[in-house]
Amino acid sequence: MSNPEVKLAELGLKLPATAAAAGNYVPTVRSGNILYCSGTISIQDGKMTHEGQVGKEQTVATAYESARVCTLNTLANIKAAVGSLDQVARVVMVNGFVNAVSGFADSPAVINGASDLLVGVFGDAGKHARAAVAVAGLPRNSTVEVQIVVELKS
Repeated sequence: MSNPEVKLAELGLKLPATAAAAGNYVPTVRSGNILYCSGTISIQDGKMTHEGQVGKEQTVATAYESARVCTLNTLANIKAAVGSLDQVARVVMVNGFVNAVSGFADSPAVINGASDLLVGVFGDAGKHARAAVAVAGLPRNSTVEVQIVVELKS
């Protein structure tokens, strides 16, 4: 696996500043070599990038971009926790939540925004187990929330 931070730069992306937790929780918890990341929403520079439900205010394409923003926020939290994305051995699990209208069935297409980015950054080590679930609402009316679990190098 090439250096994930170099790969981000090659993709024209940079990690955002980490945001303070919005409640009584921490952004990450390490247990052995597993790092559990709290859910992140589509916020950048303190402002929401994508708000509202898919099928109403948002499309599958814009929600896909929202999932990418969420994932970049999680990657920033991982780097803050362990010093470098190079410490990630593999992405284990992604849970994606899509703020969508009743009956929305394309959550997997939305959460591909997270999955595609992780594979783009980590290569085969970015392939992961996943859930993609439509919900009736998310914090701050975010279009997507992503929760990620990674294994760290020993």
